[in-house]
Amino acid sequence: MNKGLLVNKPSKYKPLLQLATIAILLSFATRLVLLLTAGKHMNASFINIISGFFIGFTFDLLVSLFIILPFAIQISFTNNFIYTPKGKWIAIGVFIILLGIFLFTSLVPKDFNRDLYKAAICYFIFRFAIFIFLYTRSLSFRLRWRTVVLKIFFFITIFLLVFNAVSEWFFWDEFSSRYNFIAVDYLIYTNEVVGNIQESYPIASIIAGVAVVALTIFLLIRKSIGLSVRTPLRFSKRIIVLSALLIGIAALNFIIKPDWKNFSSNNYVNELAGNGMYEFVQAFKNNKLDFYTYYQTLPDSTAFHILRQSLTDSNSSFVSNDIFDIERQISYTGPEKKMNVVLISVESLSASFMQAFGDKNNITPSLDTLARKGMFFTNLYASGTRTVRGLEALSLSIPPPPGQSIVKRPGNENLFSLGSVFKDKGYTTQYIYGGYGYFDNMNYFFAHNGYEVVDRTALKADEIHYANIWGVADEDLFTLALREMDNNYALNKPFFSHVMTVSNHRPFTYPDGRIDIPPTSQTRDGAVKYTDYSIGQFIKQASQKPWFGNTIFIVVADHCASSAGKQALPVTGYHIPMIIYSPGNIAPQEISSLTAQIDIAPTLLGLLNFSYKTKFFGQDILHTAPEKQRAFLSTYQGLGFLKHDTLVVQSPVKKIMTYQPDFTTGDAREIEGDTALTREAIAYYQVISWLIKHKKYGALE
Repeated sequence: MNKGLLVNKPSKYKPLLQLATIAILLSFATRLVLLLTAGKHMNASFINIISGFFIGFTFDLLVSLFIILPFAIQISFTNNFIYTPKGKWIAIGVFIILLGIFLFTSLVPKDFNRDLYKAAICYFIFRFAIFIFLYTRSLSFRLRWRTVVLKIFFFITIFLLVFNAVSEWFFWDEFSSRYNFIAVDYLIYTNEVVGNIQESYPIASIIAGVAVVALTIFLLIRKSIGLSVRTPLRFSKRIIVLSALLIGIAALNFIIKPDWKNFSSNNYVNELAGNGMYEFVQAFKNNKLDFYTYYQTLPDSTAFHILRQSLTDSNSSFVSNDIFDIERQISYTGPEKKMNVVLISVESLSASFMQAFGDKNNITPSLDTLARKGMFFTNLYASGTRTVRGLEALSLSIPPPPGQSIVKRPGNENLFSLGSVFKDKGYTTQYIYGGYGYFDNMNYFFAHNGYEVVDRTALKADEIHYANIWGVADEDLFTLALREMDNNYALNKPFFSHVMTVSNHRPFTYPDGRIDIPPTSQTRDGAVKYTDYSIGQFIKQASQKPWFGNTIFIVVADHCASSAGKQALPVTGYHIPMIIYSPGNIAPQEISSLTAQIDIAPTLLGLLNFSYKTKFFGQDILHTAPEKQRAFLSTYQGLGFLKHDTLVVQSPVKKIMTYQPDFTTGDAREIEGDTALTREAIAYYQVISWLIKHKKYGALE
């Protein structure tokens, strides 16, 4: 071999140190930009901000070591011995053994991922082909080959690091958070998400800008990569370096805890202290949170006893003395009203959008009019921050379990639902959605829990005036809904139709010529006003139908447009409106009772005077004493219980905090906890977790 091609002075691992430094500096720059973006909303002390940066550095360091680990392995195990005659036979032998393991299916576990199996075979074949190719080439060629390959992967990594920094800014801009469960979900539904990004942002310009920045950074370190390839280092020393890196990663991973970032009462500062990539991995790992593992608990019998007491009211009675059974008989005086019901859940409709709550932009004129003509709920709170949480609350009437929504969990079939109650009463029950219902597992969930699912596939191409990646424009959705309702009426059966809108969602596009805000503006106000317009048109068209006079219309949000705030669970980020409208049947009135989103189903059934058996956790708010009124607010990990102007928040690991929230600003002051209130908060979340875990929230037989 021509050893003159090799050099001795430069460090073999210098590029790894440079790459780790780049990762840390980009994380620091991202944190600084996010701080400036938050601006006055941050409202944190200098010490808090500095502490956030210091804690963030520990996460950045750990992530940077993980980033360079593949390169360290590659550099440590790449040498020229394999290309000697003796090394060749060792390489061939290892290849045959590994390939044999994957080729003989009898040695592959039955539950082994077959795609991974195929990928592994392709990888070993590819690696062997490269080995044969390089074996016949000179040392100088092999060195050039390694240099080019290493440079390509270094550039890709730098590009992804820069791209991630930009992505974090966009994510923060929309959600005021580091990557979380939403980002994990977005990986699953790539069609909608990628389409949404393409329609919302100038992707070509962003990628071009990222590429320029990444190339500039890469050019600064490219020489050290080539020198690293040509720097000889004994195999034993390479193993020592690699082992030290592995030990360092293991030690830091053990020492650093995910909840380190939650050091402040200011949620903005906590999010600033995090690292996007680290938070993404944690969100992926904690997609399902076992309540009994991560939260404070009571003896199960105690939790059920507290809940049964809370659910006791004048028009209900438990069907069993079994402490672990919450099934009740609900009874009302007077005849049942077999009226049609249209439940419209509106995407991202914050209460603050309406004039009644102080908005001055007149973006909900139709809803404001309906609010004056119907039963208007002014103190209602959403269960969560995602559509699936709203759908879960509206259909199942349960507190939001930690982790992923029931709508998206496996084994969510045949649950006790609002649809099943209506179906037992002889109703035609439907879930009508303007997008493709496979998104968020909606088709499967509703189809297996008492609903017929109708989505955009029921529309012909000429029936769609406008559509974006999320679905058809809301006016086309309501055209579909009216057609289905007419068909249902023709069956001479009452119907319950749950209609889910999509237009009030980024990229905030809609048909032109409907409202005074042009769709080219792509603003939230425009999307809200267009959805409001569509609802107004729907009500106007429905009023001409023969079934209108015997129909109750409910308009309610699935969640707010934003839940950002200094607090992890700002009450203003969960405040949503609801209007129950039925001219001649329901008198105009304002309901200021504290109401949870899970109370909507039993309240509706109460308006219909239905007598039925229930497992709902919600209560008929029109027949609930003020001292029993409460609401539930949640993120994927934070579980809030709002009662008597006091908010109890449970979070991992077994933490419970009590706050007095400001219902105007969303801020909250930590106060001393009330034992009885804390136990009630635990009981609600513990019981629903127990029922789900033991499959006891099933439909009634």
